[in-house]
Amino acid sequence: MASSPTLHLTFRLLSNSTRPRQHRFATKACTPQQSPPPPQRRRELLASSASLSVALSLSLSMSSFSPLMAKAEELLSEWERVYLPIDPGVVLLDIAFVPDDPSHGFLLGTRQTILETKDGGQTWAPRSIPSAEEEDFNYRFNSISFRGKEGWIVGKPAILLYTSDAGDNWKRIPLSTQLPGDMVYIKATGEKSAEMVTDEGAIYNTSNAGYNWKAAVQETVSATLNRTVSSGISGASYYTGTFNTVNRSPDGRYVAVSSRGNFYLTWEPGQAYWQPHNRTIARRIQNMGWRADGGLWLLVRGGGLYLSKGSGMSEDFEEVPVQSRGFGILDVGYRSQGEAWAAGGSGILLRSTNGGKSWSRDKAADNIAANLYSVKFIDEKKGFVLGNDGVLLRYLG
Repeated sequence: MASSPTLHLTFRLLSNSTRPRQHRFATKACTPQQSPPPPQRRRELLASSASLSVALSLSLSMSSFSPLMAKAEELLSEWERVYLPIDPGVVLLDIAFVPDDPSHGFLLGTRQTILETKDGGQTWAPRSIPSAEEEDFNYRFNSISFRGKEGWIVGKPAILLYTSDAGDNWKRIPLSTQLPGDMVYIKATGEKSAEMVTDEGAIYNTSNAGYNWKAAVQETVSATLNRTVSSGISGASYYTGTFNTVNRSPDGRYVAVSSRGNFYLTWEPGQAYWQPHNRTIARRIQNMGWRADGGLWLLVRGGGLYLSKGSGMSEDFEEVPVQSRGFGILDVGYRSQGEAWAAGGSGILLRSTNGGKSWSRDKAADNIAANLYSVKFIDEKKGFVLGNDGVLLRYLG
């Protein structure tokens, strides 16, 4: 790959099924020869009998109906947790499925984690890729993408893997040591074609299975900001040279948040440089991405959610009220034009049925002690939420 001063984009139900103890009662008939107990003793016996009767009634009721109640509560949630065969502390980073075989997918993470599923994500098994184990590196696999049977994986330290047979075999593609930044995102765009981004803003395209790459931008983001700092981009002088997050729209547009969250940048195919934008919200930006209608959503630190006005690129945002219980929202994913899901700290899950204009809380992850930071919908029927410590939620619909 030719060296270029461009950037790499950085991109429950807890069922206690203990059976209630069965109470046994021994009754003894009063014979005519027996005298009745004194009044005080009789009152005590009546009270005891009533108490035992109530206890027995409740016990039988719970024994008969608790499975049904449990099932009803399960049906209230649209997500289930999938337990993974990974070590504690692994951070999940991306997930993708083979379009020609929707049941076949891969899940990536830190500590050289690659998992594979053959049943649509219900169960996962560790996957070994020899070409990614030749060197003594503990790779962080950042991004995966498929188109047809062709697939791509990028990670850190710099590694690029390619498959042409739906992931049965992966080969390693050599990369130039001159690449600016770490590879954080890759998108399969066509036959033997892909688009790769680094955390410094470099965007590269290949059309021959990764043997050659062509730069799509002419300079790194740092160079762009050095040229435009006098134009009034607030906080540009504190830019550390990398992105915090980066998201791509279906039509190839990008939005990225600076590492400090004090401004954001956009890029569209054909532009020579990233375009920096001041944030219009007082709080720092946490994440940004694209709505199903082509507009932008924006999350700020502390839990605020904003939507851009209109469906195109806009710097005009309005806040949307959310019930986040004081925890930050970390990501938003659209299942359809109208339905969207947001995830955040301490198991926060929110749902919108009107494109993001209003939100209600889903309690599916309330008992999961993890931050949920990525919402991925493969299609309208298949979706996943990724969290720290290997937490994975699967959409049930």
